[in-house]
Amino acid sequence: MEKFEEIKMEDKNNWSLYEVFVRSKQGLSHRHVGSLRAPDDEIALQHARDVYTRRNEGISIWVVRSELIKSSQPDEKAEFFDPSLDKVYRHPTFYHIPDGIEHM
Repeated sequence: MEKFEEIKMEDKNNWSLYEVFVRSKQGLSHRHVGSLRAPDDEIALQHARDVYTRRNEGISIWVVRSELIKSSQPDEKAEFFDPSLDKVYRHPTFYHIPDGIEHM
């Protein structure tokens, strides 16, 4: 907590924006639950725990600096996703499933 007290006095305008992902007790994957600002990764994780798992609903938390997340944009979907259509080897239509295999 001492580290937070020291940092608390610094200019909060320099704090990084973090995206918070929580894995629930019933889930297998992390889900985006919100954002927060913090001076460093460790404090971001502590704040995320305090803010987004107050009712003990999470079993794992990820915090990622927003500036490090790269995503595709909806207006780029044609050029981003269309190239996968020409890779027919990715489709299971060319493979023979042996008799006796019920689920694949």
